Amino acid sequence: MLKICARILPVLIFATLGLTPLLHAQNDVQGLKDALSSVKITKDPHDTTKMTWKTGGLLSLTFNQAALSNWSAGGDKSALSLNSTVNLYAFYVDGRRSWDNFLNAQYGIANTTSLGTRKTQDLFNVTSKYGYDVGKKWYLSGLFDFRTQFAPGYNYLDAKTKVLTSDLLAPAYLLLSLGMDYKPTSNFSVFLSPATLRELIVNNDSLAAVAAFGVDSGKKSRLEFGAYATINYTTPLSKTAVYTGRLDLFSDYLNHPQNIAFFMTNVLTVKVTSIISMNLALTLIYDDRVKSVKSNGAAGGPALQLQEVMGIGLAYKFAKKARKPTPPPAVTQ
Repeated sequence: MLKICARILPVLIFATLGLTPLLHAQNDVQGLKDALSSVKITKDPHDTTKMTWKTGGLLSLTFNQAALSNWSAGGDKSALSLNSTVNLYAFYVDGRRSWDNFLNAQYGIANTTSLGTRKTQDLFNVTSKYGYDVGKKWYLSGLFDFRTQFAPGYNYLDAKTKVLTSDLLAPAYLLLSLGMDYKPTSNFSVFLSPATLRELIVNNDSLAAVAAFGVDSGKKSRLEFGAYATINYTTPLSKTAVYTGRLDLFSDYLNHPQNIAFFMTNVLTVKVTSIISMNLALTLIYDDRVKSVKSNGAAGGPALQLQEVMGIGLAYKFAKKARKPTPPPAVTQ
């Protein structure tokens, strides 16, 4: 019996020594759980992640090419055209404040054997509108708009004779406006302003000398004060087709206010595949100060300006959203 006890006693001592640290560890873990259970993590209701910035745009490139050799039906030996469009936007919303920004840039050229290289489209337009929500979808807003072109434009009397009709910053329209912006939905807005400054710029000596675009002869700018309105609308026509339109109206209080100048753009985009789309753009401009150019190069009276561009090519559409940073949750004991 003593021999058995002598053998069992060391085993019990060893087991006791081994279990003692384990029991202490279990007690420590349990104590940690009890401490954590007494801590409450609360979130400030004002600390919410808000969507503040929404950015995106559309990049498109349309390319057409044709070549003829011994073609009995006739035609130019070769023809090449290239049109590019960049549409970017950045929208900001934080509480009652909103800030809408747009950039629209277009440029296109066409080259044929008989006519050479000619410009087919040319536009640079940036718009920025900041508003404060005063209720019922109305915003007290300020608007900045700038519109011009990239390169000289000509009226072609024949294949070898051309007359300069426009240039970079000739014309350019700079507009500053204060008014009310009505935005019932995310795809429709109407901005109305009774107080708008518009500066017409003709930064070209030869065009300014002939009083082009309504500036006084020899001067390169003209300042106007009047009423302004702009309407923006976007709507899907189908799963693959989207229409985007804009209409700008301006009346000069100081000079024939009944003659309203307008600038209207209409763009229909049809998605063919993920990277191929078809675009149809129609632009209309009327300003009684802008004289038309006759086929012989002489100046005519004011007339409706119309531009239509259609093409199919590569298109890349992208969008991104950014949230307002959220502070870490408050910890209370």
